[in-house]
Amino acid sequence: MRTEFLPFSRPAITEGDIAAVSEVLRSGWITTGEKTAQFEARFAEYVGCARAIALGSATGGMHLALRALGIGPGHEVITPSMTWVSTVNLIVLCGATPVFADIDPDTLMVTSEAMERCISPRTRLMVPVHFAGAALALGALYDLAAHHNIPVVEDAAHALGTHSEGNRVGGQGTSIFSFHPIKNITTGEGGMFCTDDEALAARINRLKFHGLGVDAYDRKTQGRAPQAQVVEPGFKYNMTDMAAALGVGQLARVDGLNEKRAELAEVYLQRLSGVDEVFPLSVSPATTRHAWHLFVVRIDTDRAKMSRDAFMERLKERNIGTGLHFRAVHLQKYYREVMGTERGMLPHTEWNSDRICSLPLFPDMTVEDVEDVVAAVKDVLSH
Repeated sequence: MRTEFLPFSRPAITEGDIAAVSEVLRSGWITTGEKTAQFEARFAEYVGCARAIALGSATGGMHLALRALGIGPGHEVITPSMTWVSTVNLIVLCGATPVFADIDPDTLMVTSEAMERCISPRTRLMVPVHFAGAALALGALYDLAAHHNIPVVEDAAHALGTHSEGNRVGGQGTSIFSFHPIKNITTGEGGMFCTDDEALAARINRLKFHGLGVDAYDRKTQGRAPQAQVVEPGFKYNMTDMAAALGVGQLARVDGLNEKRAELAEVYLQRLSGVDEVFPLSVSPATTRHAWHLFVVRIDTDRAKMSRDAFMERLKERNIGTGLHFRAVHLQKYYREVMGTERGMLPHTEWNSDRICSLPLFPDMTVEDVEDVVAAVKDVLSH
């Protein structure tokens, strides 16, 4: 058994990253400024989008998207329940109703057919979720959206470097990325709103910083223009230069970091292939490049003769950390008690939510670490 605890994730921070943040701290300009503008430009170039807007979090990006698209009371937003709760919380907080689409049982992502079954005259937005580094089939989804004239905002929090049907996620339409410490790159906390809609980009840029008619950092005045006035009430979601400096360095290495994740994932797949009680996700046919944000397995609770939660606890006793992505939103306490959601609504989501477990996966892991995890998994199951 390992003597040192292995967390399920750890950010890949280099001395160069630390030096870049230190340089910003010494510069005297630590909030939104030149580094944020540089990060936005390089991110837009990387994913291939027209505009990239750096924010304090991906959750903030979703809040701004709902606001900019006018989502409110009487409207419905279609999204999976197999997602982080922030999206659904925000839908409810703006007065709209979340409508949950069930997922493919093996990829844990929604299909265009599942989304179509949820469309009603009140539908105003679809929020599909790329999952664990794999990709949705975007072609069919955007065809569906165009046919019904419904906007799409892709939750791409797991998908930096992912390709869908040969194209990089984020290069078309509107998408939101996350830079939380467990993501493929990190800015500590942060997010990026990407879009090819110039009017939407202008509104997001305005709403992110108090509703002022110019950005928090005006590239011409090297600060905030003194004549800036509030065009509409806005929020405070701008990214700082401290965070952006970290992001610039991380983004420059993302392909290499993702390659390391893929190598480790391949070792997992080989070593777990004979473990009948544990089976990984299937990779969607649309995924032409996998970012391996997470390595998710499902526990066959009948064969294992234990629950997923017990499995995770026993791995922890063996110094192996795990994650859970995710407990289905519609089964969370608030949504059951206040919105009347219940078990039986989404069978594929519920089956997986009861059994999924994220094993450790991060670029600074070694093959020996993976071997330790697999050995611990086998030991838990043998007992």
